[in-house]
Amino acid sequence: MRHVSCVVSSCPGLRLMGCSKWRAALNLGHLRVQSKLSVFFTMIILFTYLFYCLNGYCDSLPRPVYDQQSNHQNKITLNDGASQQEKITHNASQVFREQMSDFSDGSSDNISIANTFGSKKFPQAIIIGVKKGGTRALLEFLRIHPDVRAVGSEPHFFDRFYDKGLDWYRNLMPRTLEGQITMEKTPSYFITKEAPRRVFSMSRHTKLIVVVRDPVTRAVSDYTQTLTKSPGLPSFQNLAFRNATTGLIDTTWSAVRIGIYAKHLENWLRFFPLSRLLFVSGERLVTDPAGEMGRVQDFLGLKRVVTDKHFYFNQTKGFPCLKKPEGSSRPRCLGKSKGRPHPQIPSEVLHRLRDFYRPFNLKFYQMTGHNFGWD
Repeated sequence: MRHVSCVVSSCPGLRLMGCSKWRAALNLGHLRVQSKLSVFFTMIILFTYLFYCLNGYCDSLPRPVYDQQSNHQNKITLNDGASQQEKITHNASQVFREQMSDFSDGSSDNISIANTFGSKKFPQAIIIGVKKGGTRALLEFLRIHPDVRAVGSEPHFFDRFYDKGLDWYRNLMPRTLEGQITMEKTPSYFITKEAPRRVFSMSRHTKLIVVVRDPVTRAVSDYTQTLTKSPGLPSFQNLAFRNATTGLIDTTWSAVRIGIYAKHLENWLRFFPLSRLLFVSGERLVTDPAGEMGRVQDFLGLKRVVTDKHFYFNQTKGFPCLKKPEGSSRPRCLGKSKGRPHPQIPSEVLHRLRDFYRPFNLKFYQMTGHNFGWD
């Protein structure tokens, strides 16, 4: 007050206002300054917040506990550095999903509950063939393994959609953690001329699996599948022979052409050494699924998790099925399209077809170093 009185007495204009009016004016000035400062600092805080959000730092701000946990799971997407506990959680989720799902021809990708874990990679292993050889059974058996992540449907990238580019292809793959294998299967790759070069261009280290079956039985199975879609199809013998009288085989018919395994294998061996290929017996996959799965797991560098304890033979379907998992109401078998009864083919037709395949089979045995016993 002494200071205010001094100021008032020294200024005639202020003397007329009096001390009370001076105080009111002074307080009003302070309020205006404080208001401007508040707005100024608020704007600074707001712009700072926006700057950090745009640069991705807002995730560090406190959130509700549930939101933090959800965000933590979504952020564990690095290929390297995932903790062991995270991997255990992921694997447990995958096994749960695998055990509770049923087999089907068009089964979807094996996306586990923790489907944001890991990263998408190009497949380290591909089931490249052959059609009606047992590729679906092999893939479904492999998907039991916690370290195998596979696309359920057939991508057909290296034969139909190669022009879409490798980024498109990789985006189709499921997420994997370190130590897990990404896989896909497209049986038509084996007979596609351009496929070996294209796969090699992606990675020369890709492991290739070919499921082969007696080419005569395979041709009949192929025909049976086509017949269900096109009931008006000509008879098997009419399609198999160019000239029924001479017995000349029509190698342009895909059901026949696919079974000339030696010819298709030569194309792949131009780009990949034999050590990068594994040949799985379609017959043994039925009679001894655990034994054949042991070979596959060894080839992929996996621990032998899928064993005989997982299988039982379904007499009705004529195929092995997976035993009922604990907590599940029914066993898992391949879809209705598997195990169809074949039409009756004249024995003379089958005999001629077997004679046609014999030299190709022998060459295939020699190339692979394995006698599949088809003759």
